[in-house]
Amino acid sequence: MEVILLEKVENLGNIGEKVSVKAGYGRNFLLPQGKATVATAENLAIFEARRAELEAKQAEEIATAKGRAKKLEGIELSVTAKSGVEGKLFGSLGTIDIAEAAAAAGHEIERSEVRLPDGPLKAVGVYDIEIHLQADLNVFIKVHVVGDQDVDPMAEPEAESEEKPAE
Repeated sequence: MEVILLEKVENLGNIGEKVSVKAGYGRNFLLPQGKATVATAENLAIFEARRAELEAKQAEEIATAKGRAKKLEGIELSVTAKSGVEGKLFGSLGTIDIAEAAAAAGHEIERSEVRLPDGPLKAVGVYDIEIHLQADLNVFIKVHVVGDQDVDPMAEPEAESEEKPAE
C-alpha cells in the first residue's frame, strides 16, 4: 500500500514522503491517526496545497516538545514500593506508576511517552528512564525506586505468633 506521510513517523519517513507500507499498518494505524493518506494523484495535489500548513504545524509541535524536554531534563523522581529484604518488589512499577509519580512532582508526562525497553521495574534501585517526546526527541530522567522495608509479609506473622505463646 502506497501512502503519503502527513507528519514525520518514526522509522518510516518524513512529512511528504511517499512510502510503501503493509496494508494493515496503513489501514489500521496511519490512516485513522491522520498520519498519512493514500497515495493517489488527487491526494498528492491536496497534500501539495497543504504542505506549508502541515510543515508549520510540525515545526510548532517540535518547538513545544523541545520546551518540554528542557523542563524534564535532569529531573529525578522517587517512587516508594513494597519490597522484600533482598530488594525485590512485590509486583512491579510500570509506565502508569512513573507517569503518576511525575504528575505528583509537577511534571506532565503521558503514559505513552514512557519507554521501558526491559519491561517493568521489579527491583529497588536507580533507573534511567527514556521519555519519548517526539519522533527524534527523547529525554532521560532518573527514577529512584525505594523499598518499603518495614512491610515484610513473612516477618510480621512470625513476630505475632512468637508473642502470643509468650503471654
